[in-house]
Amino acid sequence: MGGADMTTTSEPRHVSPTESVLQSVIAAADRLRTPPEVVDLLRTSWREVRAQVPVRMDDRTLRIFEGYRVQHNGARGPYKGGVRFHPKADLDEVRALAMLMTYKCALMDLPFGGAKGGVMCDPTHMSETELNRLTRTYTQHIGMVLGVNRDIPAPDMGTNQQTMAWMMDAYGARYGYTPGIVTGKPVELGGSYGRDQATGRGVAICMRELARMERVAPQDIRVAIQGYGNVGSWTARIASEMGFRVIAVSDVKGGIWNPDGIDIAALDRWFAVAGSVAGFEPAEPITNEALLELDCDYLVPAAIGEVITEENAARVKARVVVEAANHPVTPAGDAILRAKKVLVLPDILANAGGVTVSYFEWTQNIQQFRWPLERVLDELEKRMVATFDELMTRAARDGTQPREAAFDIGLERVARAIQLRGFV
Repeated sequence: MGGADMTTTSEPRHVSPTESVLQSVIAAADRLRTPPEVVDLLRTSWREVRAQVPVRMDDRTLRIFEGYRVQHNGARGPYKGGVRFHPKADLDEVRALAMLMTYKCALMDLPFGGAKGGVMCDPTHMSETELNRLTRTYTQHIGMVLGVNRDIPAPDMGTNQQTMAWMMDAYGARYGYTPGIVTGKPVELGGSYGRDQATGRGVAICMRELARMERVAPQDIRVAIQGYGNVGSWTARIASEMGFRVIAVSDVKGGIWNPDGIDIAALDRWFAVAGSVAGFEPAEPITNEALLELDCDYLVPAAIGEVITEENAARVKARVVVEAANHPVTPAGDAILRAKKVLVLPDILANAGGVTVSYFEWTQNIQQFRWPLERVLDELEKRMVATFDELMTRAARDGTQPREAAFDIGLERVARAIQLRGFV
């Protein structure tokens, strides 16, 4: 036995999505000296619904999916948050996203609390009729916790306007016609003009405001965008219109890179036929992993969460990361980026355009008065610019990073509402 090397190396402990969010919240609570009772209240969700979602598939087999609706905190108003259809939309992921919504709505000063929904499924391998049945069953099983003044779902990863139309109809079949029960609906069913582009437009506005703050012209800023779904494609489109040079984009099937810049209008025409950005010319192929490490100025992860980690953060060459996706940077990855002096615009600011226009849609439904597109975009512009300025001013004043300033502002507002309402 003598001479045996007993040295072991321990693997880094994986931090769950919920733990990641809690780290930011608890750090903010320490900076703000938030009362411990308030922090205890915010560590967990107010209500979590788990629903069995049986669906008769097209081949007549029965599959049972697992669905959730998590309501984190409603001190500031009705719960608000999207519904995600994704294989990894488990309870911990949905719980973390609900927490993020609480602080995102507070940061944007919207009269909402935070919620999120999810069904563990792969919508890319389901037919439209199967998704219709899944959506209706899920809605029926969580319908008792929804309501125009209680909880208002919206689209998220794997869901879209059509999903919201099915949800609205399923809810209405039991409770009566209620268009305000969901946002992100088709315009024909009470949706708002501009909702489809809202998240991407909000990301692009943050990029423009940062460029203005840096006193760098957009045409001198090289942008790489991971993800070309609703958020990524609209970000690319609007950023390109603003003058940014988009040099790389990717989707689940691959990516493309052109250091001279990509013609986004031509790419959209290609995508409409090919169903992917892969293969578009003139451009070189690039993987999703390589895109994250590309030499660029602004890196925009706009797909799934936890793509920048302690394993690849040191190789990120961008000087700015704009979090268009929800929690795309892990805490360990964030620490490495900070050490490299990479500026991170946090998700609860960068992708808040979606929930902001969802708020506009909700108010339009309540008033039964539709706003023209120009008003929607003008109101979004004002909210995003004002919040960006407030956040960056707070960060400069306190000597903190933008993520810390965002959680400080959000937590202050949530804590104040909790105390005013007498929850603690």
